[in-house]
Amino acid sequence: MFKKLRLNTLLLFIPLTTLIFCFNSPKNDDEKMQTIMVSVKNTLQYLHYSPKPINDAYSQNVYDMYFDMVDPGKRYFMKSDMEEFAKHRTKLDDYFKSGDLTFYKLTIDRLYQRIDQLDKISQDIFSKPIDLTEDETFILEPKKKEAPANEKELYSEWKKYIKYNILQEIETLNAKEESQQKKKDSVIANHLKDTIKVEKFTPEEKKLKAIDEVKDLVKQSFTRFKKRKKMDWFTVYMNAYTEVFDPHTNYFSPQNKEDFDVNFKGKVIGIGAIIQEKKGNLYLGELTIGAPAWKSKQLTAGDKILKVRSKPSEDYVNVVGMLADEAVRLIRGEKGTPVTLVVQKKDGTIKEVTMIREEVEIEDTFARSIVVDAEDGKKYGYIYLPSFNADFDDDKGRNASDDIKAELLKLKANHIDGVILDLRNNGGGSLTEVGDIMGLFMNEGPYVQVKDGTGKIQTLRNKANAPVWTGPLVLMQNELSASASEILAGQMQDYGRAVIVGSPQSFGKGTVQTFVDLNRFLNTNDDFGSLKLTIQKFYRVTGESTQRKGVQSDIVMKDFFSYADVGERFDDYALAWDKITPTAFQKANDFNIESLEKASAARMAQNKTYQLLLESAEWKEALDKEESIPLNIDKFNSLMKSRKAQIEKFKALDNYKNGLKFAVYPQEIQREKTDEAFKKKTENWMSNLRKDLYLKEAINIVSDIRKHQK
Repeated sequence: MFKKLRLNTLLLFIPLTTLIFCFNSPKNDDEKMQTIMVSVKNTLQYLHYSPKPINDAYSQNVYDMYFDMVDPGKRYFMKSDMEEFAKHRTKLDDYFKSGDLTFYKLTIDRLYQRIDQLDKISQDIFSKPIDLTEDETFILEPKKKEAPANEKELYSEWKKYIKYNILQEIETLNAKEESQQKKKDSVIANHLKDTIKVEKFTPEEKKLKAIDEVKDLVKQSFTRFKKRKKMDWFTVYMNAYTEVFDPHTNYFSPQNKEDFDVNFKGKVIGIGAIIQEKKGNLYLGELTIGAPAWKSKQLTAGDKILKVRSKPSEDYVNVVGMLADEAVRLIRGEKGTPVTLVVQKKDGTIKEVTMIREEVEIEDTFARSIVVDAEDGKKYGYIYLPSFNADFDDDKGRNASDDIKAELLKLKANHIDGVILDLRNNGGGSLTEVGDIMGLFMNEGPYVQVKDGTGKIQTLRNKANAPVWTGPLVLMQNELSASASEILAGQMQDYGRAVIVGSPQSFGKGTVQTFVDLNRFLNTNDDFGSLKLTIQKFYRVTGESTQRKGVQSDIVMKDFFSYADVGERFDDYALAWDKITPTAFQKANDFNIESLEKASAARMAQNKTYQLLLESAEWKEALDKEESIPLNIDKFNSLMKSRKAQIEKFKALDNYKNGLKFAVYPQEIQREKTDEAFKKKTENWMSNLRKDLYLKEAINIVSDIRKHQK
């Protein structure tokens, strides 16, 4: 949950003078890091919802968190390194208070030393024959590994890591060959012209191709690592300190904050293209339909980017070998300004393309709806809300509640009999949007209680009494529905306004964050970044927190996440669940949940696709928890063969179609005739909806509600 608060609102209960830290402008990176360190510490202690004592116990937790971030696979540091680092294990609290960089510089300098060493080790490994017949095992689970005791063990560990990647690459080549052969056989069997070419290689050729590919990937990973500035690692170091307070309190560098704002607002000023790194070069990835890169008709995914000119008055910047995020910042800019890319096409030709930057909407941010023609002869409206987006800096910017209202009005014009609001994978957003969306479905009333660090409780209310839709309503959720999604689902459940359908429980994030710009407290104009800080917890109108426990679905349908460790409850530093006094609210009794649940359970028990999906989910989770894998090619191939047999069993899931019929709005039919980008987006969206097993059952449930509503 993110709440936009102005600074003076945050400081109502704290004398402003206590937060003016009075640092002068730093002269170098060391001074800047020291300033940030102390500022983060002070801000955490003064403003965090539940500040921790900065002591030796805290230091040890930060120490463990830091190495989980820096070397999660235990592939870089040696035992001697860890023994040296351990001398600082209880001192990180002292370093935090004073801005001492001793530990940070020691570990990062050593990390770069090890990277240089491992680069040479890898080159040596690739310079010699690689034997895939040795009877070795690679440990996948870091908790089962120890840091290498000496250089011999370090060499051995990296050799195993390289072998594992080679075996995976061979398996990829095998899978590609099998796929091509199946397509070829299908074409021939259907008496069509054989146009499919199957690339076949001997086992030795596959091995050599795989070695070359992995060699290149390893080389480039080291190259990218070495290009990464040491200041970038400081953000990681700071987040080890902040995330021990709670997982949603994070330090953001100025660049990180810019990226966050882009995602939160759902828009960016640029050309609408993903930039990808591969083999030391930058390539265009997927182009956003309708954006400048796509509209140019001169750029395609796979084009190699050679140069970028951000402004007509500036020289071209050679981006070959540059990190992707650096190139992205060259391409972004002010709306209406030109940017030029020099690219190499797949045929080797060089093309210079100038585009005018536009406001590009991130497609997976905004609400969208469609009419479903159901088997019962009725029409139902489906609305997908991927984010509780809001643009606090632009009065004319888009927000989730206005978007939902617009979609509901379109659906009502099509005479629908029920609504499904899909909050799956919705990680939250603006707290105030929840109340506004509540007002679209019901009359005024409290929708959430918010408690700050002093224990003060505030009840937020929707004051509107003009709901747009009062008919049957189903809310879909899963384990990734979090924060604002959980407030809305919980509120609708508590009032008896909607039936909650989906995973056993949602994510379980019951906290509110705000951004605090660190330079606000400092005597400088420099940008020190921001701290996303947990300042409140929220509670349902019943007084129950959603923290850790989330919202339990009325009608449970498990998915792939149900078998994985997904959710707040799996984080060691997540704040605890608790309960406060309920607030007065009027509950309706619109649904017979027991009857709806029984009918759905009967359908899903007979749904072979659903049962197969659950079996597949359990199998994949078991794979993810495997702790080791053989590196002998015969044993590896035998293991892959057994896995393929299982995968073959689950192939039916890829071909599933739910049989739902969708009706495009009349105005959209007209728009599709002239707007190629809009037509393409609609086709892609509907294609995905046709594969959605859970949407089909949600339609069945809303149909049951309409039939049996009290």
